[in-house]
Amino acid sequence: MSGTAGFTEKNRFAEINSFTEANSFTEINSFTEINRLAETSPSPESPPFTETDHYVGRFAPSPSGDLHFGSLIAALGSYLQARSQQGRWLVRIEDIDPPREIPGAASRILAQLEHYGLYWDGDVIYQSQRHARYREILQQLQQQGMSYYCTCTRSRIQQLGGHYDGYCRTRNLPADNAALRLRQTTPVFHFHDRLRGELYADTALAQEDFIIHRRDGLFAYNLAVVIDDNDQGITEIVRGADLIEPTVRQISLYQQLGYAIPTYVHLPLVLNTDGNKLSKQNHAPALPNSDPRPVLLAALQFLHQPLPEHAQDMTLSALLAWSVAHWSLDVIPLQAAINASAITSAFSKGHW
Repeated sequence: MSGTAGFTEKNRFAEINSFTEANSFTEINSFTEINRLAETSPSPESPPFTETDHYVGRFAPSPSGDLHFGSLIAALGSYLQARSQQGRWLVRIEDIDPPREIPGAASRILAQLEHYGLYWDGDVIYQSQRHARYREILQQLQQQGMSYYCTCTRSRIQQLGGHYDGYCRTRNLPADNAALRLRQTTPVFHFHDRLRGELYADTALAQEDFIIHRRDGLFAYNLAVVIDDNDQGITEIVRGADLIEPTVRQISLYQQLGYAIPTYVHLPLVLNTDGNKLSKQNHAPALPNSDPRPVLLAALQFLHQPLPEHAQDMTLSALLAWSVAHWSLDVIPLQAAINASAITSAFSKGHW
Protein backbone atom coordinates (compact mmCIF):
# COMPACT_ATOMS: atom_id res chain seq x y z
CA MET A 1 0.00 0.00 0.00
CA SER A 2 1.31 3.39 -0.89
CA GLY A 3 1.16 5.43 2.26
CA THR A 4 2.20 8.91 1.23
CA ALA A 5 1.42 9.14 -2.48
CA GLY A 6 -1.10 11.81 -3.33
CA PHE A 7 -0.53 13.97 -0.26
CA THR A 8 0.78 17.49 0.25
CA GLU A 9 2.38 18.18 3.60
CA LYS A 10 2.73 21.59 5.27
CA ASN A 11 4.80 21.47 8.42
CA ARG A 12 7.65 22.91 10.44
CA PHE A 13 10.61 21.33 8.61
CA ALA A 14 12.40 23.04 5.73
CA GLU A 15 14.46 20.14 4.42
CA ILE A 16 12.96 18.00 1.67
CA ASN A 17 14.82 14.77 1.00
CA SER A 18 14.60 12.52 -2.02
CA PHE A 19 12.21 10.11 -0.33
CA THR A 20 9.80 12.92 0.45
CA GLU A 21 9.97 14.30 -3.08
CA ALA A 22 9.32 10.87 -4.55
CA ASN A 23 6.09 10.70 -2.61
CA SER A 24 4.62 14.06 -3.68
CA PHE A 25 5.19 15.98 -0.45
CA THR A 26 5.69 19.72 -0.18
CA GLU A 27 7.01 21.11 3.08
CA ILE A 28 6.60 24.66 4.35
CA ASN A 29 8.71 25.90 7.25
CA SER A 30 6.00 28.05 8.83
CA PHE A 31 3.68 27.55 11.80
CA THR A 32 1.82 30.66 10.65
CA GLU A 33 1.06 29.06 7.30
CA ILE A 34 -0.21 25.93 9.04
CA ASN A 35 -2.49 27.94 11.31
CA ARG A 36 -3.79 30.08 8.45
CA LEU A 37 -4.64 27.02 6.40
CA ALA A 38 -6.31 25.36 9.36
CA GLU A 39 -8.42 28.46 10.05
CA THR A 40 -9.68 28.70 6.48
CA SER A 41 -10.47 24.98 6.19
CA PRO A 42 -10.68 23.23 9.55
CA SER A 43 -9.53 19.65 9.89
CA PRO A 44 -12.35 17.22 10.64
CA GLU A 45 -10.81 15.45 13.60
CA SER A 46 -11.39 16.09 17.28
CA PRO A 47 -9.44 18.82 19.14
CA PRO A 48 -5.83 18.11 20.11
CA PHE A 49 -5.41 15.76 23.03
CA THR A 50 -4.64 17.28 26.43
CA GLU A 51 -3.15 15.68 29.51
CA THR A 52 -6.43 16.06 31.38
CA ASP A 53 -8.12 13.62 28.97
CA HIS A 54 -7.97 9.86 29.33
CA TYR A 55 -5.35 8.74 26.84
CA VAL A 56 -5.62 5.36 25.13
CA GLY A 57 -3.07 4.35 22.51
CA ARG A 58 -2.42 1.10 20.71
CA PHE A 59 -0.06 -1.01 18.64
CA ALA A 60 -1.78 -3.15 16.02
CA PRO A 61 0.58 -5.42 14.07
CA SER A 62 -0.49 -7.94 11.44
CA PRO A 63 0.80 -11.51 11.97
CA SER A 64 2.40 -11.70 8.54
CA GLY A 65 5.81 -12.22 10.13
CA ASP A 66 7.92 -11.43 13.18
CA LEU A 67 8.56 -7.87 14.33
CA HIS A 68 11.58 -6.15 12.75
CA PHE A 69 13.34 -2.86 13.49
CA GLY A 70 10.72 -0.84 11.61
CA SER A 71 7.98 -2.52 13.64
CA LEU A 72 9.87 -1.67 16.82
CA ILE A 73 9.86 2.03 15.90
CA ALA A 74 6.06 2.00 15.66
CA ALA A 75 5.64 -0.07 18.82
CA LEU A 76 8.13 1.96 20.87
CA GLY A 77 6.81 5.31 19.63
CA SER A 78 3.20 4.47 20.45
CA TYR A 79 4.22 2.96 23.81
CA LEU A 80 6.29 5.96 24.92
CA GLN A 81 3.65 8.44 23.77
CA ALA A 82 0.95 6.62 25.77
CA ARG A 83 3.04 6.16 28.91
CA SER A 84 4.25 9.78 28.81
CA GLN A 85 0.57 10.80 29.02
CA GLN A 86 -0.06 8.38 31.91
CA GLY A 87 -2.32 6.56 29.47
CA ARG A 88 -3.18 3.00 28.56
CA TRP A 89 -1.39 1.14 25.78
CA LEU A 90 -3.31 -1.65 24.06
CA VAL A 91 -2.21 -4.35 21.64
CA ARG A 92 -4.41 -5.68 18.85
CA ILE A 93 -3.49 -8.44 16.42
CA GLU A 94 -4.83 -7.52 12.99
CA ASP A 95 -5.32 -11.04 11.62
CA ILE A 96 -8.01 -9.90 9.19
CA ASP A 97 -6.30 -11.37 6.12
CA PRO A 98 -5.68 -15.13 6.65
CA PRO A 99 -3.86 -15.69 3.32
CA ARG A 100 -1.10 -13.31 4.50
CA GLU A 101 -0.86 -14.73 8.03
CA ILE A 102 2.22 -16.73 9.03
CA PRO A 103 1.44 -19.58 11.47
CA GLY A 104 2.73 -18.78 14.94
CA ALA A 105 3.56 -15.15 14.10
CA ALA A 106 0.95 -13.68 16.47
CA SER A 107 2.33 -15.45 19.53
CA ARG A 108 5.91 -14.62 18.54
CA ILE A 109 5.00 -10.93 18.15
CA LEU A 110 3.60 -10.85 21.69
CA ALA A 111 6.70 -12.62 23.00
CA GLN A 112 8.91 -10.07 21.21
CA LEU A 113 7.04 -7.15 22.79
CA GLU A 114 7.51 -8.69 26.23
CA HIS A 115 11.19 -9.36 25.53
CA TYR A 116 11.67 -5.66 24.77
CA GLY A 117 9.80 -4.62 27.92
CA LEU A 118 6.76 -3.26 26.06
CA TYR A 119 3.99 -4.61 28.27
CA TRP A 120 0.43 -3.77 27.30
CA ASP A 121 -2.74 -3.10 29.28
CA GLY A 122 -5.78 -5.38 29.22
CA ASP A 123 -6.42 -8.31 26.92
CA VAL A 124 -5.03 -8.62 23.43
CA ILE A 125 -7.80 -8.22 20.82
CA TYR A 126 -7.79 -10.43 17.71
CA GLN A 127 -9.65 -9.21 14.64
CA SER A 128 -10.37 -12.81 13.65
CA GLN A 129 -12.66 -13.00 16.70
CA ARG A 130 -14.66 -9.88 15.79
CA HIS A 131 -16.35 -10.87 12.53
CA ALA A 132 -19.83 -10.63 14.04
CA ARG A 133 -19.17 -7.01 15.00
CA TYR A 134 -17.94 -6.15 11.51
CA ARG A 135 -21.02 -7.79 9.95
CA GLU A 136 -23.23 -5.75 12.28
CA ILE A 137 -21.75 -2.48 11.02
CA LEU A 138 -21.88 -3.62 7.39
CA GLN A 139 -25.59 -4.37 7.79
CA GLN A 140 -26.09 -0.96 9.41
CA LEU A 141 -24.44 0.80 6.48
CA GLN A 142 -26.45 -1.21 3.96
CA GLN A 143 -29.74 -0.49 5.74
CA GLN A 144 -28.89 3.22 5.66
CA GLY A 145 -28.15 3.10 1.94
CA MET A 146 -24.51 3.96 2.62
CA SER A 147 -22.96 1.11 0.64
CA TYR A 148 -23.38 -0.72 -2.66
CA TYR A 149 -21.98 -3.67 -4.57
CA CYS A 150 -19.32 -3.22 -7.23
CA THR A 151 -17.86 -5.63 -9.79
CA CYS A 152 -15.14 -3.35 -11.18
CA THR A 153 -11.82 -5.12 -11.57
CA ARG A 154 -8.47 -3.89 -10.34
CA SER A 155 -7.23 -3.60 -13.93
CA ARG A 156 -10.15 -1.30 -14.84
CA ILE A 157 -9.39 0.97 -11.89
CA GLN A 158 -5.70 1.04 -12.77
CA GLN A 159 -6.63 2.17 -16.28
CA LEU A 160 -8.50 5.08 -14.66
CA GLY A 161 -5.33 6.17 -12.87
CA GLY A 162 -5.72 4.14 -9.69
CA HIS A 163 -8.89 5.66 -8.21
CA TYR A 164 -12.39 4.24 -8.57
CA ASP A 165 -14.82 6.49 -10.48
CA GLY A 166 -18.18 5.45 -8.98
CA TYR A 167 -19.16 3.39 -12.02
CA CYS A 168 -21.31 0.90 -10.05
CA ARG A 169 -22.90 3.47 -7.75
CA THR A 170 -26.30 3.44 -9.47
CA ARG A 171 -26.24 -0.03 -11.05
CA ASN A 172 -27.96 -1.78 -8.10
CA LEU A 173 -25.86 -4.91 -8.50
CA PRO A 174 -26.36 -8.12 -6.49
CA ALA A 175 -23.78 -9.44 -4.04
CA ASP A 176 -22.61 -12.23 -6.35
CA ASN A 177 -18.87 -11.94 -7.05
CA ALA A 178 -18.89 -8.30 -5.95
CA ALA A 179 -17.11 -6.11 -3.43
CA LEU A 180 -19.05 -3.78 -1.13
CA ARG A 181 -18.11 -0.10 -1.33
CA LEU A 182 -18.87 2.76 1.04
CA ARG A 183 -21.03 5.43 -0.56
CA GLN A 184 -18.84 8.47 0.14
CA THR A 185 -20.84 11.33 1.67
CA THR A 186 -18.24 12.87 4.00
CA PRO A 187 -15.02 13.19 1.97
CA VAL A 188 -11.95 14.22 3.98
CA PHE A 189 -9.57 16.39 1.97
CA HIS A 190 -7.04 16.99 4.74
CA PHE A 191 -6.33 16.15 8.36
CA HIS A 192 -3.98 17.32 11.09
CA ASP A 193 -1.04 15.19 12.11
CA ARG A 194 0.57 16.15 15.44
CA LEU A 195 4.04 15.58 13.99
CA ARG A 196 3.59 16.65 10.36
CA GLY A 197 1.01 19.42 10.48
CA GLU A 198 -1.75 19.58 7.85
CA LEU A 199 -1.77 16.75 5.31
CA TYR A 200 -3.78 17.31 2.12
CA ALA A 201 -5.11 14.45 -0.01
CA ASP A 202 -5.76 14.36 -3.74
CA THR A 203 -9.40 15.05 -4.52
CA ALA A 204 -9.81 11.67 -6.25
CA LEU A 205 -8.58 9.84 -3.14
CA ALA A 206 -10.75 11.86 -0.77
CA GLN A 207 -13.93 11.39 -2.81
CA GLU A 208 -13.43 7.72 -3.69
CA ASP A 209 -16.06 5.15 -2.69
CA PHE A 210 -13.64 2.71 -1.08
CA ILE A 211 -14.12 -1.01 -0.43
CA ILE A 212 -15.34 -2.10 3.00
CA HIS A 213 -15.97 -5.79 2.22
CA ARG A 214 -13.84 -7.57 -0.31
CA ARG A 215 -14.92 -9.67 -3.25
CA ASP A 216 -13.24 -12.72 -1.67
CA GLY A 217 -15.45 -12.39 1.42
CA LEU A 218 -12.87 -10.81 3.72
CA PHE A 219 -13.53 -7.64 5.70
CA ALA A 220 -11.55 -4.65 4.47
CA TYR A 221 -8.78 -3.23 6.65
CA ASN A 222 -10.27 0.27 6.75
CA LEU A 223 -13.59 -1.02 8.07
CA ALA A 224 -12.10 -3.28 10.73
CA VAL A 225 -9.55 -0.79 12.05
CA VAL A 226 -12.11 2.01 12.48
CA ILE A 227 -14.59 -0.24 14.30
CA ASP A 228 -11.86 -1.66 16.54
CA ASP A 229 -10.31 1.70 17.41
CA ASN A 230 -13.73 3.08 18.28
CA ASP A 231 -14.77 0.07 20.36
CA GLN A 232 -11.45 0.10 22.24
CA GLY A 233 -11.76 3.83 22.97
CA ILE A 234 -8.51 4.75 21.19
CA THR A 235 -7.85 8.49 21.56
CA GLU A 236 -4.63 8.74 19.55
CA ILE A 237 -3.09 6.59 16.83
CA VAL A 238 0.72 6.56 16.59
CA ARG A 239 1.94 4.54 13.62
CA GLY A 240 4.24 4.61 10.59
CA ALA A 241 4.05 7.15 7.76
CA ASP A 242 3.17 4.37 5.30
CA LEU A 243 -0.37 4.56 6.73
CA ILE A 244 -0.94 8.24 5.97
CA GLU A 245 -2.97 7.55 2.83
CA PRO A 246 -5.72 5.37 4.40
CA THR A 247 -6.17 7.92 7.19
CA VAL A 248 -8.51 10.14 5.14
CA ARG A 249 -10.67 7.11 4.38
CA GLN A 250 -10.72 6.09 8.01
CA ILE A 251 -11.65 9.59 9.21
CA SER A 252 -14.43 9.64 6.63
CA LEU A 253 -15.79 6.36 7.97
CA TYR A 254 -15.52 7.65 11.55
CA GLN A 255 -17.71 10.56 10.51
CA GLN A 256 -20.28 8.45 8.66
CA LEU A 257 -20.61 6.13 11.66
CA GLY A 258 -20.80 9.01 14.13
CA TYR A 259 -17.64 7.93 15.99
CA ALA A 260 -15.24 10.22 17.88
CA ILE A 261 -12.14 10.78 15.74
CA PRO A 262 -8.73 10.14 17.35
CA THR A 263 -5.68 12.32 16.86
CA TYR A 264 -2.84 11.04 14.68
CA VAL A 265 0.96 10.84 14.73
CA HIS A 266 2.71 9.25 11.75
CA LEU A 267 6.30 8.34 12.58
CA PRO A 268 9.20 8.29 10.09
CA LEU A 269 9.85 5.04 8.27
CA VAL A 270 12.98 2.94 8.46
CA LEU A 271 14.39 2.57 4.95
CA ASN A 272 16.69 -0.14 3.63
CA THR A 273 19.76 0.50 1.49
CA ASP A 274 17.57 0.64 -1.63
CA GLY A 275 15.50 3.47 -0.18
CA ASN A 276 12.46 1.24 0.36
CA LYS A 277 10.55 0.77 3.58
CA LEU A 278 11.95 -1.92 5.85
CA SER A 279 9.16 -4.49 5.90
CA LYS A 280 8.28 -8.15 6.24
CA GLN A 281 7.61 -8.27 2.50
CA ASN A 282 11.23 -7.38 1.67
CA HIS A 283 12.57 -9.86 4.21
CA ALA A 284 13.58 -7.48 6.98
CA PRO A 285 15.39 -9.45 9.71
CA ALA A 286 13.42 -10.24 12.84
CA LEU A 287 14.31 -8.49 16.08
CA PRO A 288 16.96 -10.47 17.96
CA ASN A 289 16.11 -12.30 21.17
CA SER A 290 19.41 -11.29 22.78
CA ASP A 291 19.91 -8.28 25.08
CA PRO A 292 17.20 -5.82 23.94
CA ARG A 293 18.89 -2.67 25.27
CA PRO A 294 21.27 -1.97 22.34
CA VAL A 295 18.40 -2.28 19.86
CA LEU A 296 16.15 -0.06 21.97
CA LEU A 297 18.88 2.57 22.10
CA ALA A 298 19.20 2.39 18.31
CA ALA A 299 15.42 2.90 18.04
CA LEU A 300 15.53 5.89 20.40
CA GLN A 301 18.38 7.35 18.36
CA PHE A 302 16.36 6.88 15.17
CA LEU A 303 13.53 8.89 16.75
CA HIS A 304 16.06 11.58 17.84
CA GLN A 305 15.24 11.02 21.50
CA PRO A 306 17.81 11.85 24.21
CA LEU A 307 19.89 8.93 25.43
CA PRO A 308 20.77 8.41 29.10
CA GLU A 309 24.34 8.49 30.33
CA HIS A 310 25.67 5.12 31.46
CA ALA A 311 22.85 3.32 29.65
CA GLN A 312 24.89 0.14 29.84
CA ASP A 313 24.41 0.15 33.61
CA MET A 314 20.62 0.48 33.43
CA THR A 315 18.14 -2.36 33.54
CA LEU A 316 15.65 -2.68 30.71
CA SER A 317 12.80 -1.38 32.86
CA ALA A 318 14.91 1.56 34.05
CA LEU A 319 15.87 2.42 30.46
CA LEU A 320 12.24 2.43 29.38
CA ALA A 321 11.16 4.47 32.41
CA TRP A 322 13.87 7.04 31.65
CA SER A 323 12.75 7.15 28.02
CA VAL A 324 9.13 7.74 29.04
CA ALA A 325 10.18 10.63 31.28
CA HIS A 326 12.24 12.25 28.49
CA TRP A 327 9.96 11.47 25.54
CA SER A 328 9.21 14.32 23.13
CA LEU A 329 7.29 14.43 19.86
CA ASP A 330 8.88 17.78 19.01
CA VAL A 331 12.30 16.34 18.18
CA ILE A 332 11.15 13.46 15.97
CA PRO A 333 12.18 14.03 12.33
CA LEU A 334 9.67 13.68 9.51
CA GLN A 335 12.09 11.38 7.73
CA ALA A 336 14.94 9.64 9.46
CA ALA A 337 17.92 7.56 8.49
CA ILE A 338 20.01 5.19 10.52
CA ASN A 339 23.24 3.52 9.49
CA ALA A 340 22.49 -0.07 8.53
CA SER A 341 25.77 -1.19 10.08
CA ALA A 342 24.74 0.42 13.36
CA ILE A 343 21.55 -1.64 13.42
CA THR A 344 23.48 -4.78 12.53
CA SER A 345 25.95 -4.04 15.31
CA ALA A 346 23.15 -3.50 17.81
CA PHE A 347 21.48 -6.73 16.71
CA SER A 348 24.67 -8.73 17.14
CA LYS A 349 25.38 -7.61 20.71
CA GLY A 350 24.29 -10.25 23.15
CA HIS A 351 25.64 -8.24 26.09
CA TRP A 352 27.54 -5.02 26.84
